[in-house]
Amino acid sequence: MEGAMSDAAHDHGPDCGCESCGDPRSMDFLNKYLTVWIFGAMAVGVGLGFVAPSVTQPIQNLHLVEIGLILMMYPPLAKADYSRLPTVFRNWRVLGLSLVQNWLIGPTLMFGLAVFFFSGLVPGLPARPEFFLGLVFIGMARCIAMVLVWNELAEGSTEYVTGLVAFNSLFQIITYGVYVWFFALVLPPLLGMEALVAGITTFDVTPVQVFEAIVVFLGIPFAAGFLTRYVGTRAKGEEWYDETLVPKIDPLTLVALLFTVVVMFATQGENIVAAPGDVVLIAIPLTIYFVVMFLVSFGMGRGIGADYSTTTAIGFTAASNNFELAIAVAVAVFGVGSGVAFTTVVGPLIEVPVLLALVNVALYFQRKFDWGGFDTGSLDSSASGPTTDD
Repeated sequence: MEGAMSDAAHDHGPDCGCESCGDPRSMDFLNKYLTVWIFGAMAVGVGLGFVAPSVTQPIQNLHLVEIGLILMMYPPLAKADYSRLPTVFRNWRVLGLSLVQNWLIGPTLMFGLAVFFFSGLVPGLPARPEFFLGLVFIGMARCIAMVLVWNELAEGSTEYVTGLVAFNSLFQIITYGVYVWFFALVLPPLLGMEALVAGITTFDVTPVQVFEAIVVFLGIPFAAGFLTRYVGTRAKGEEWYDETLVPKIDPLTLVALLFTVVVMFATQGENIVAAPGDVVLIAIPLTIYFVVMFLVSFGMGRGIGADYSTTTAIGFTAASNNFELAIAVAVAVFGVGSGVAFTTVVGPLIEVPVLLALVNVALYFQRKFDWGGFDTGSLDSSASGPTTDD
């Protein structure tokens, strides 16, 4: 984070001492013990929700989760160099790969996991239609929010993750309702699993609902970040902006992340303590999904010769999901007390620790692999090796 990225082009590796390679000696106190802070925030949130379950209502009324998400996304979007976005959108090799990962591999994998764990076809795993539908709602919603934070922590390209999120957001407006309809209503009966959707005839998932979620969770921080860079660079210059202002707003990402984790876990503290078995049952397929999607997508990015920062942006964009949209739709269709809504709420509770672990995996890959010659997607044409593009 602060001072954690370098523009210098050189061969990164396990013995590289530069800050760009994530050398723990170069990390500030907040970054160095981030895992501790995350799990501490989770514990505080669960404890608060269990001891004082009434806290859920003011959290919802004041939209604290939404505010936290917007605040933690603002610094990465303020750091992005928007003059590079046309280059991002011209790279159809990267965009095409992201399209396949997000709209073919991701939904199919989540559907397969939902069938395996909750269809009742596997001995020892009883049918849980509400959990099945919850996973489908999650799997069809591609990430537009927390992926920016995971990419930032893993030193991925801010420009690429911004471009890919915008690209998938536009695609999502059109496709989310269709995907939910197909994977939840059409496919199960074709595979002989009518019981999973018995009594459900349609979903009222409109493009307007999806658009509203995208405007809130991407549009607001995107506009704020763009305006900050536009005004700041013109008033004080690029050097002042990058070297003075950015380091000052950078810590807001982690502070807002910890705040969001606390309030998010607090809203479900009572449910987590009351039904830990259900939480674990839902956590297993979600964990498999996150890990498989990240490793496969990261491997595909490296397979096309992408540099580290681009590969990381590709990997985290594919591995994350838009839980805010999934939760909103599940609550609207089935109600806040439904098993479907509960499943979608468990999603971000699992995403936070798993994706945080994958941040460390990405940084390990940065040190482990030789990135020399991997320049697909590179935004720095002068660099022959890896670049963080920040």
